[in-house]
Amino acid sequence: MLAALSLILLLAALFAFALHKLVPATTSPVAPLADRIDALLPQTQCGQCHYAGCRPYAEAIAAGDADINQCPPGGEAGIRALAALLGREFKPLNPEHGVETPRTVAVIDEAVCIGCTKCIQVCPVDAILGAPQVMHSVLTEECTGCGLCLVPCPVDCIALAPPPR
Repeated sequence: MLAALSLILLLAALFAFALHKLVPATTSPVAPLADRIDALLPQTQCGQCHYAGCRPYAEAIAAGDADINQCPPGGEAGIRALAALLGREFKPLNPEHGVETPRTVAVIDEAVCIGCTKCIQVCPVDAILGAPQVMHSVLTEECTGCGLCLVPCPVDCIALAPPPR
């Protein structure tokens, strides 16, 4: 009986140890706040805020390393939502990061596209379909209008336009 109880205690201790090692503990008080901040951001992943995407920007805001007015795609409405969430005063968009513009999507002139795939390689949301030496197309429902595909295009066949209705 004592051997069985010892075996059960040993197995319970091993299970607790394994659970502790396999399941990461969320000890950072910043994570839940970063989740709420990230939910308010436009998810364009454009980098205009000077962070690699919306999630890193949200984490920087939560940690106090970034201000709430660095997201041009979120614009005034986004800054107001962040200010309300964080209990801060509204401040206008920092022009160092760009200006607020209406929503756009990438449009590819398929007659000019040479199928180089350079736009596909830089699209942060995988909104461009195509293959080498084949014309590309944009999934307008997925495109965030970040404009990152414009610069690498060697034939200037990509433009930003208002989204189709």
